[in-house]
Amino acid sequence: MSTTTQEENRTSRLTRARVAFRHWRWRRPFWAGLFTTLAGLPIVYFPYATVTIADLTIRMATTAGAGSLVIGALLIVLGQTMWFQPHSRIFSGVASIMLVLVSLVVSNVGGFGMGYLLGLIGGGMSIAWAPGEPVADSPADPAPDTGADRPVSGTAAAAPAPPAAGPVPGVPGPEPVSGTGSALAGFAGGSTERGIDPEKEKDRVE
Repeated sequence: MSTTTQEENRTSRLTRARVAFRHWRWRRPFWAGLFTTLAGLPIVYFPYATVTIADLTIRMATTAGAGSLVIGALLIVLGQTMWFQPHSRIFSGVASIMLVLVSLVVSNVGGFGMGYLLGLIGGGMSIAWAPGEPVADSPADPAPDTGADRPVSGTAAAAPAPPAAGPVPGVPGPEPVSGTGSALAGFAGGSTERGIDPEKEKDRVE
């Protein structure tokens, strides 16, 4: 197998892993769980930390160390619950906010404020998060009803048009008359009333 093929396979695996992680993250309050988990770390760490500066050793362990351990561990568990049990996100968010409020008194002002702020942000985001809904494709707009396909019944039905008039076979039609088509064109300028010849009537008058 060539080097190019190995690099393509490695890139393909990384792409699939990134896409799978993205889909996993979108189905749960990911950032809320991350902030809540991080909030528990300073609350647990500082009461048991030993800081050495040159020859000076500073220990912040107090009688409230056990309470700090419990609060920090619960915050970490609640942060993981937001990831793996997203349906209980509201309970996890409310419990996280209550724990960081208690840590102000029990655990060095909430891990010197860092755990307190992270817990508030994570708990609020967990309460506010809601699962998304898939967007359904909108149906196509129906064509306007023009009534062309609507059946017509009763007297409203349109009657068929009568056939055009034409020559009847075997019957002679009228002779064509030239001119403007006036009704007087057939008289040819003379009168045929009572069978009187216009020429003879002229001679009789003279």
